[in-house]
Amino acid sequence: MKNIISRPFLFALGVLLFTACKEEPFLREEPLDFYSPENSFINAGNFDAALTDLYARVRAIQSVDGGASLYSEVLGTDLAFNARLAPDRLGSYAVALTPQGNIPNQHWIRWYKIIANANTIISRSATASLTDVQKTAFSSEAKLFRAYAYFKLVHLFGDVPLIIEEISNPKSDFTRAPKEEILKQIVADATDAATNLPNVDVVKDGKLSKAVANHLLAETYISLKDYDKAIAAATEVIEKSNLKLMNERFGSLRNSPGDVYYDLFRVGNQNRKSGNLESIWVIQYELDVIGGVLTSSGSALNNLERSASPATFSIVDPDGKASLIDGLSASTLNSGGRGVGFVQPTDYWTYEIWGLDPKNDNRKLDASVTDIRTSPFNIPRDFIYTNPLSTKFFGKSLLDFPAPNWNNATSRWRWFPYPSKITTPGQHPVGVVQDQTKLTLKTSAGATFRDMYMIRLPETILLRAEAYLLKGNSASAAADINLVRNRAKAKPVTATEVTLDYILDERARELMYEEDRRITLSRMGKLVERVKKYNALSGPTIQTFHALFPIPFSEIQANKDARLEQNPGY
Repeated sequence: MKNIISRPFLFALGVLLFTACKEEPFLREEPLDFYSPENSFINAGNFDAALTDLYARVRAIQSVDGGASLYSEVLGTDLAFNARLAPDRLGSYAVALTPQGNIPNQHWIRWYKIIANANTIISRSATASLTDVQKTAFSSEAKLFRAYAYFKLVHLFGDVPLIIEEISNPKSDFTRAPKEEILKQIVADATDAATNLPNVDVVKDGKLSKAVANHLLAETYISLKDYDKAIAAATEVIEKSNLKLMNERFGSLRNSPGDVYYDLFRVGNQNRKSGNLESIWVIQYELDVIGGVLTSSGSALNNLERSASPATFSIVDPDGKASLIDGLSASTLNSGGRGVGFVQPTDYWTYEIWGLDPKNDNRKLDASVTDIRTSPFNIPRDFIYTNPLSTKFFGKSLLDFPAPNWNNATSRWRWFPYPSKITTPGQHPVGVVQDQTKLTLKTSAGATFRDMYMIRLPETILLRAEAYLLKGNSASAAADINLVRNRAKAKPVTATEVTLDYILDERARELMYEEDRRITLSRMGKLVERVKKYNALSGPTIQTFHALFPIPFSEIQANKDARLEQNPGY
């Protein structure tokens, strides 16, 4: 009996002595009742969830959810100004861009959060219980998110802290890395992604792919002045990724009046499953699905329609009577949905790039203007009174019979020509429609109820044109630009006409409210010059140092163990 008892005792004593000699694993904390990196990155499902969070974070930044994106990416550039004359929304650079301001703070915090989470995925994938194929796939996808975030930060702020390792303990000694070092890290991460991610024609709609990586490489190589590599990366996308420009009508309204450019922005037409072969990266939204952001009762996110279309619901006729059916915006091309007119295109976009004179009737396009991107389907240029019960001006033009609360400098936000891509005429979900017969909308409307482009093939083509031009090959640059212009049925450009400004004009014609215009202008060194030239509201307030955002003061304060230098001028 003693022998039976003593054996377990001796075994237990041995275990105790053994574990007592290895204090580190014995004392290591492993949370069991809350999530932490230690228990959240175990299997492939955990990594899929972490990457899904990165997609959601990018979507939130791009979703016009409080000024982090549209109010800085487009407002205050050459393309748009704040029609409500709000100085804090880049109506005034001196007011909007300060170290204490919301716009720079939101960009800094959000993009660095994506970098931090990507670093964790990269670090944890190396030691998790995954196959080698899974480790490579998860790590490469996270690296592309990191590269994309740094691409935004370096062109907004210039030199920024370069963090490529997971930070598991408090740190307050960050310093700024030179811009070129950041760009080289973007190249390294995007090259990894271009090598290891699947092609765009096999990934699930909305997922990052080899084409996204090569597009980012092309743009970054231009910044590094390595034009041959930029051309090569862009060519991988344009010619070797099973992508092509859409040249025929397609999708949900292909049998309705319109054109192929109009089709690109109709509900359900953004992804490859719809037959759209020029989509490279599309932000995914779902209606009335948990996590899908959009709801039939209205949405706080993706409010492009609300922000960038005119507030026609508030227009009265010349007699002061209601001009719209039920006093609400109709879901037609005539009115732009349920807009409030925060963001209005500049005269540069509305008139000049199409060869129009803003002093003349902007409805009458010259016969030589054949570009479908400025057709009535794609830029409504006239407002028609639609209320037959209250106005004797029913069916007549606002431009011919101006409304008393519209035709003055401070209330033009009630009506202005706008790109129809910001709204979904006739395709709003039932939940936001007041009257299906009259096509009137509830006040809860305002979201753009469709998926949204992050990158389309024309942007890559215009990047390659830019690289060709900077290399000195204007003939090839013109040939690429004409790929885009031919689809638009626009007059071809000649090699002698191609300049960086012309490429910016073409980007404006094709990519309004799609490209991050501020990043493009900053990358080209054109921001201050073109804001002064084309933005009548913001131009007088911008100064040379506004080419970069200020480093948020809260970040400088928190970085107590090293100096996080402020950008000059702030």
